[in-house]
Amino acid sequence: MSANGLETEILTADQAGIARATELLCAGALVSFPTETVYGLGADATNDLAVARIFEAKGRPQFNPLIVHVPSLDAVSDIAVLDGAALDLAQAFWPGPLTLVLPLKPGGSLSALVSAGLPTVAVRVPAHPLAQELLTVAGVPVAAPSANPSGRISPSTAQHVLDGLSGRIEAVLDGGPCEVGLESTIVGFDPAPVLLRPGGLPVEAVEAALGGPIATRQTNAGINAPGQLSSHYAPDAALRLNADATRPGERLLGFGHVDAVLNLSPSGDLVEAAANLFRYLHQLDDEGDAPIAVSPIPDHGMGRAINDRLRRAAAPRD
Repeated sequence: MSANGLETEILTADQAGIARATELLCAGALVSFPTETVYGLGADATNDLAVARIFEAKGRPQFNPLIVHVPSLDAVSDIAVLDGAALDLAQAFWPGPLTLVLPLKPGGSLSALVSAGLPTVAVRVPAHPLAQELLTVAGVPVAAPSANPSGRISPSTAQHVLDGLSGRIEAVLDGGPCEVGLESTIVGFDPAPVLLRPGGLPVEAVEAALGGPIATRQTNAGINAPGQLSSHYAPDAALRLNADATRPGERLLGFGHVDAVLNLSPSGDLVEAAANLFRYLHQLDDEGDAPIAVSPIPDHGMGRAINDRLRRAAAPRD
């Protein structure tokens, strides 16, 4: 039992585990569950108190919006307006690692905390079969940021969730390691599509579906989607990026044909590197606070999202 009075349950990936997770969610509890990207920290998105507890458990600034997860494209119409280019992208990539920032449905039932007072909501239909089943059985939209203390490394296993949030949440539904291992790509509309965060769906795929280049969010724009804080995804140890060699006392997180403590992908495979990124940062964090040097990562495909996360992890802490 933690100081908060909670004992976090570990639920199995079967009917009994899904039933218990559903029971907890519908009672206003917090349940972490796997998606193909990372583990989410789920709460009933229509329940003000449950959503508020997400911010409390994560220590998350309340001006930072949350992603709402639903089981199907059809379910989106209950909470948001989906048409035009947004509908084209949804039909092309859902279920999958894409989040769309959409206008809120007038008179909808979502808690205002989900959108941080904005007129839009970030929505995703995850592809992970366990997430799909949980969302279908629960029958409510589920707000679910990554299941880690705010600003820290995102979790790609159930153990990562427990390391950061055990005693603060009611349960973790253990579905094994996440396949993608990197958060979803986020696209907004102003009114043309704009890339708000690179992620698990390569930007090139989005551009191919749109038939042309996508604009990128201006760095001085306000926060209008999750994952836009300048310092985020951070380990305790300091990070130095684009390191061709280590300095005294540093540990190398490598990429490609380099001698490293851990190597994101010895073969230079960006998809493999993305899947390993958070797990290896967790491992290095657990092994000590010596500075971490990171090999250069090509800035295309999944590399664009990896570099985004690394820049935020290396940013000055508040």
